Amino acid sequence: MLEKYYPYEYARSVFAIDYKRLYEQGYRGLIFDLDNTLVHHGEPSTERVDKLFAYLNRLGFKTILLTNNDEERVQLFIKNIDTDYICDADKPDLKAYLEALKRLGLPKEKAVSLGDQMFIDIIGANRVGIPTVLVHYIKAPGEVWPGFKRYIEMAVLVTYFLRRKYTHRLGNIIKRGKRK
Repeated sequence: MLEKYYPYEYARSVFAIDYKRLYEQGYRGLIFDLDNTLVHHGEPSTERVDKLFAYLNRLGFKTILLTNNDEERVQLFIKNIDTDYICDADKPDLKAYLEALKRLGLPKEKAVSLGDQMFIDIIGANRVGIPTVLVHYIKAPGEVWPGFKRYIEMAVLVTYFLRRKYTHRLGNIIKRGKRK
């Protein structure tokens, strides 16, 4: 029953993923959530995120942002990033993920979706059959209470880790020792 919420992989951040290894495995597209996956909610991109997208482009990945945010929010973020995007996506609606695949020009088996919310990002991509990476959400400075939904996600994540057959389905793509 909870399997529909399980990611293929879990990462502490988007920077803890070995994208070169993903590329070597044949993946060619990356579908990114924006807020609390790449930067804290509402913030512009950072130099580190800009460099990540430049690196992904050099590797040969096609990238797209899939976000429930509006155009103004996305424009603030992509100022220095060369990527396609879909705003007002109404995730976890399947249509949004299918449109992302269409824009990438890739079948679901060649893309990976990355996001910070099990009940939105992971379930949406899983329902379409796109491999998923759950990224630990980015906390606001001084944040103490992440919200009730995050605690439910933590409980589901515990069951995910206990059911080992669902973990590491993308292989060895997590850089060990990387916490940020």
